[in-house]
Amino acid sequence: MSESDVADAGQADAGLARIGWAERSMPVLGLIREAFEREQPFEGLAVAACLHVTAETAVLAKLVTAGGGRLDLAASNPLSTQDDIAAALAASPGITVHARSGVDRRTYYAHIHRALDAAPGLVIDDGCDLVNTLHTERPELLAGVRGGCESTTTGVVRLRRMAADGTLAFPMVAADASRTRRMFDNFSGTGQSVIDGIIRATNTLLAGKVVVVAGYGPCGGGIAERARGLGAQVIVTEVDPVRALDALMQGFRVLPMAQAAPLGQVFITATGSREVIAAEHMALMRDGAILANAGHFDVEVDVRALADLAVAVHPAVRPHADEYLLADGRRLILLAEGRVVNLVAAEGNPAAVMDLSFGVQALALAWLADGGGELRPGVHEVPAEIDARIATLALATLGAQIDTLTAVQEKYLDSWRYGS
Repeated sequence: MSESDVADAGQADAGLARIGWAERSMPVLGLIREAFEREQPFEGLAVAACLHVTAETAVLAKLVTAGGGRLDLAASNPLSTQDDIAAALAASPGITVHARSGVDRRTYYAHIHRALDAAPGLVIDDGCDLVNTLHTERPELLAGVRGGCESTTTGVVRLRRMAADGTLAFPMVAADASRTRRMFDNFSGTGQSVIDGIIRATNTLLAGKVVVVAGYGPCGGGIAERARGLGAQVIVTEVDPVRALDALMQGFRVLPMAQAAPLGQVFITATGSREVIAAEHMALMRDGAILANAGHFDVEVDVRALADLAVAVHPAVRPHADEYLLADGRRLILLAEGRVVNLVAAEGNPAAVMDLSFGVQALALAWLADGGGELRPGVHEVPAEIDARIATLALATLGAQIDTLTAVQEKYLDSWRYGS
């Protein structure tokens, strides 16, 4: 393993305290860790990960090493890296960290390369940058990779394109598409944490404001519901007619972005696409409109177009809020430089949510380490058994119980012969 590259190793104690706090809200990972300590599913394996370096991620990282693996961790977003957490992990046995807050693009990719220097047998990605770099710049390492997990919708889209092109060289599990993740992480977790990030960055009152949510997938739906719950008037924009119809049936107004642009006061993108808010939309917006992105990359809001429209930029008018002054005197407020607002301006999803999401990834990774049913290269769904195990563990930690099917019910459901 190479040496860690962190901002300040002296922050390790502060990071350890925050990791301990997160662990209190992550009992499912605690139960999985106990099993991994006995079973050692990653014994002798190198694992390369490109993830947000947060306290919750640290709990997952320590679980990998508890299961016998060695972990090289790079950051999936320079602005979301928490330097105290990076320092704490770098001081932990079996973990090397390549992450510093605020690094430039060149250093970001240099850190990914350093994580790959370990010649991983398994990978964990958040946005597909690590897997993409592995295929395009480090192809000599591909033969040694058994498989990996992808955490985000954006990353899964990129992986499916690679698979369709015939270039994806090993199996990747779409952890983002699991039932538990979609239900809790995307809808509840992202819905809450994005609103949290916007309020922290602006101290704005959402009650009575017009909030435009671009995209009505699980993330966008959660954001729209939380904004409405705080008293906002919510408009949804979509390109998918089924999702647009769903939003309409849930009571939201649905408009094209060109029609929503002059009405909105807060804009939140959650599509996984690019230039969702473009120059022609910015030209129509009200003075003081707030622009925030909840997607993975900083391309959903066309930041370059915004810079070209501006005659002056006032950075950091509040932490993580930059003001762009346009020629006609209007001001547009861009949050988190167009990057994912809940992780830059806030702390990401609550630990209790990440407990389930990372639990899915941990079990999927162990499944891959054991052969994954001899999967072929491509994008694969999380096995239903893993989803069910995570839900069962979560129910147990919450003290909840459920019914089981009787023999008569099982026979009825398994047969096509019974009628009304």
